[in-house]
Amino acid sequence: MEDLLLRFPEGCRVGRFLRREKRFFVYAELDGSEVCAHTNNTGTMLGLLRPGAPVLLAPALNPERKLRWSVVAMGAGDAGEGGRGFWVGVDTSAPNRLLSAMFSAGLLPWARGYSALRREAVNGESRLDGVITGPGLPPLWVECKNVTLVEDCAAAFPDAVTDRGARHLQTLMRIVGEGGRAAMLYVVQRPDGRCFRAADYVDPVYAERLAEAADAGVEVHPVVVGVEAEGIRFVGELEFRR
Repeated sequence: MEDLLLRFPEGCRVGRFLRREKRFFVYAELDGSEVCAHTNNTGTMLGLLRPGAPVLLAPALNPERKLRWSVVAMGAGDAGEGGRGFWVGVDTSAPNRLLSAMFSAGLLPWARGYSALRREAVNGESRLDGVITGPGLPPLWVECKNVTLVEDCAAAFPDAVTDRGARHLQTLMRIVGEGGRAAMLYVVQRPDGRCFRAADYVDPVYAERLAEAADAGVEVHPVVVGVEAEGIRFVGELEFRR
């Protein structure tokens, strides 16, 4: 428990996925009743939304919120039942918070020598997840993405067409062109990917932009985290393959 980078709220429960409606609403069976939970994941969650699959629900911290539960993870296999499955983190706010936790814990070797992180930083017309600064060093601008898709043993992003993601890459390329540093941090919230690549079979435009960005000097750093019922821990880095 001590090495958890991010803890889930107390009182998380495991339900069974029933269906998804209007992108932000997930219906699950919990204690024999149907409950509606909020999800902030606007992607497709491709391959995860199987009827009967385990779903990890966190209680709302605001007692006045209309929906009592939020979805933090979907189960693959027998996750949550002591089986051989695993949790896949689908909370898209987690990578931003994990960036801060990993930086503070010294788990980002490409950010060594830097001393401060400011989250939700604006650069031009884009709001990026963070900028890391240090004495005598160029600002290091970072954008984080949550990765839930694995295909042919490769963790991949995105799981849906993302014009916004492509615009972020354009911003990072501009920063590098102006003499700064810029990086994409892909947080893979599942353990079964052996490498990371762009999901060109989902969004070929984004895949082209990522390749262009990497060629232009934008750093690409995929990391794997382990999702458990209590929270999220750091596992390691993945190889980026074109």
